[in-house]
Amino acid sequence: MSKFLTLYTWGTPNGYKPSIYLEELKAAYGTDVIDYEAKPINPNGRIPALIDHKRGDFKVFESAAILLYLAQHYDTEHKFSFDPIADPDNYSEALQWIFFAHGGIGPMVGQLGHFSRLPEKMPSPYAIKRYTDESIRLFGVLEIRFQEDGGREYLAGPGKGKYSIADINVFPWIRGAINFMAIDTAPFPGVKSWFDRLQARETVVAGQAVPPRL
Repeated sequence: MSKFLTLYTWGTPNGYKPSIYLEELKAAYGTDVIDYEAKPINPNGRIPALIDHKRGDFKVFESAAILLYLAQHYDTEHKFSFDPIADPDNYSEALQWIFFAHGGIGPMVGQLGHFSRLPEKMPSPYAIKRYTDESIRLFGVLEIRFQEDGGREYLAGPGKGKYSIADINVFPWIRGAINFMAIDTAPFPGVKSWFDRLQARETVVAGQAVPPRL
C-alpha cells in the first residue's frame, strides 16, 4: 500500500471533515507520518469511511468517529486535539461541541438543504421555515460561545480557544448554511469571524478540494 490510509468520501459536509483534518495532520506531521489516498465511495455505499493500513486495515466509519480516531493515533502532539488524561476539561469541551454538531447543526442544516432543493411542484414552506428558524437558533448558540470570555476564536480550549477537531467537525455544516442556504451572518459576527478564519487556512481549502462532487 503506497499510502497509510484510504479515505472514502464525497462532497458533503460530513465528507469534508476527515479530508480537512487529514490535510491538517499531513501539513503538521509530514507525509512520513501520515499520508492518504481518497476514493469516492466505500463498498457499503456510505461516506465517510477510513481504512488504516498501518493498523491491520482497521476500519472506521462516521465522520466524528474518524476525527477522534485520527486524533488518538496520529495527532500525537495534540496539535488539533486535547489530551483526555492531561487535559480532561478541554477534551470534554471539545467532545461537547462535536456532539452539539451531530445532534443539532448537522440534522437541522441538512434538512434545510433537503427541503430547499425540492422541485418547485413540491414546495414545503412549513419545513423550510422550521429548519431555517432552527438553524438560525443554533447559529445563535455558537455566537454565544464566541462572545464568551471577551471573545473566543475557537470552540474549545482555554482563553480564546485552540483550533481543533471541534471546529473542523462544525465548519462544513456552517459553510453549507452560509454558502448554499443563504443564512444571514450579520447577526452573528463571532460565527462569521470564526468561519472566515478557518476558510483562510490553506489546509482547510485543500481538504475541501479532496472529495468529489456530482
